[in-house]
Amino acid sequence: MNEPEIKIKLSYIVGLKPVVLKELKQLNFQILDEIDESTFVSFSDDLFSKIKHLRSVARAYVVLQSDKYHPAYLSKHKSVLGSLIGIVVEGDKKAFKSFRINCAGSDSSEVRSIAKYVQETYELEEREEADLKIHIIKPEDIWEIGIQITPRPLSVRDYKVVNMSGAMDPTIAYSVNSFCNLDQASSYLNVFSGSSTLLIEAGQSFPNMDKLVGFDNNKKHLSLSVQNIKKAGLIKRIELREADIFDKPDFGKFDAIASDLPFGMLISKNEDLEKLYKTFVEYCEKKLELRGRLVVYTSEHELIESILLKSHLKIIQSLQLKLITNANAYLRPKIIVCELKN
Repeated sequence: MNEPEIKIKLSYIVGLKPVVLKELKQLNFQILDEIDESTFVSFSDDLFSKIKHLRSVARAYVVLQSDKYHPAYLSKHKSVLGSLIGIVVEGDKKAFKSFRINCAGSDSSEVRSIAKYVQETYELEEREEADLKIHIIKPEDIWEIGIQITPRPLSVRDYKVVNMSGAMDPTIAYSVNSFCNLDQASSYLNVFSGSSTLLIEAGQSFPNMDKLVGFDNNKKHLSLSVQNIKKAGLIKRIELREADIFDKPDFGKFDAIASDLPFGMLISKNEDLEKLYKTFVEYCEKKLELRGRLVVYTSEHELIESILLKSHLKIIQSLQLKLITNANAYLRPKIIVCELKN
């Protein structure tokens, strides 16, 4: 009987599957299977390094799946897990100093035996906050053992010097930009630039973009975002300004406008959200080039959609996402793609 094949499991924010599949296709990944939050692709040494540079994926794992891969079996056949650990650790031994096993019954003798094997064989310390993340789970009808390929999730970018409260997830920022047709654009405007995640993702993905501009009216946000832009190596390419949308700042016209629209806790108590969104839409109508694209991200999608329906912009596509918050509640924001009406 043939042993199960090693696969790569790519996990992402619910709703981003079309963006993920597009990126995988562009990079010639062979897709084996798909579920709501994950896609499985074929494992090969030549694609392994590419996985670490995926921008739409939150986490990547090397996995094996089989009916027999339960903790009792693995405690007696530790080399099965060892084969996966070897693949991950071999590439960058210095990056992995600790490990954690996520498994039901983690205090059982079988799991403790596996942990002892990992500790002694790979000289890793068992810790709650670990570099090498191992899981032994049974999500459906089959057992899965897997190891996260990188010590930190792929969505944790190197340029994030400062993490602002409510800052945009970089995989969502990449996804927003993917609808902006930036491969055909020469100018890009980020309204309400915040920590500049959208700007940085655009700048890194499209190194030939001529004009990258962002503005925000919060001095603290601007100061912190400059640190991120510097770390990303884009300080000479990104133009960041202090400006208020109500003052209708003039930076010219743009092929693409993108925005993580303020909502929820990011709105001050006295601010009129409808007025803010109306002003934003009116501003974009004037600053968007004729064949350009406006792409917005917000949880207040019913409000922005109602305003867009009465504007000179038409909604051509939308993507519903599902996020879990720190309080274990769900947010269901949307990415909304617009163009000017003919």
